[in-house]
Amino acid sequence: MQPAYIVPAAEWDTLTARLARLEAAEQARTVASTAPPDEVLSTRAAAEYIGLSIDALLRARRAGRIGGVRLNEKDWGFRRSVLDKYPRRYHRAAA
Repeated sequence: MQPAYIVPAAEWDTLTARLARLEAAEQARTVASTAPPDEVLSTRAAAEYIGLSIDALLRARRAGRIGGVRLNEKDWGFRRSVLDKYPRRYHRAAA
């Protein structure tokens, strides 16, 4: 014989709403973890992609305007998503 518990309707609604939120959060977390990793471009490729010189790109990284990824002791890489956000915020349109 299985035990049965009587739960008031208000508490039942609260529990089912919480369960739905937890399931939605878990589904969003699993979808986010299965997303493809962001591509990391070399300094030269990133400068060409964004339309800046290599020196200007490295100056922007040193100034903190754009985030870089350390590839080795002297080379930097840049995530494509970070580069996509950069021109809309800092880059001046060519005349």
